[in-house]
Amino acid sequence: MLIVIAYDIADPKRLAKVAKACEDYGARVQYSVFECHLDPDTFETLWLTLLDLINPQEDRIVAYKLDARAARETLTAGTMVCTDRVVCYLV
Repeated sequence: MLIVIAYDIADPKRLAKVAKACEDYGARVQYSVFECHLDPDTFETLWLTLLDLINPQEDRIVAYKLDARAARETLTAGTMVCTDRVVCYLV
């Protein structure tokens, strides 16, 4: 399943740790946005890791789970990075 993870982290040290964790599982497509192709168990591992890294009083992480149909219908424009398993449309 395609999972899009986005975050806003207040502390630079936590930001670096969150970014590194996401880089281990997916491709950075924007400064604080990653596309990850993960099975449910691997996503759960990543999510728990991210929850351990953030301060919930200051930081925010959101994960959007997209099924195959939604991933195929994703539209993008401009310069971008696409993972090899994502269909990207240049509009």
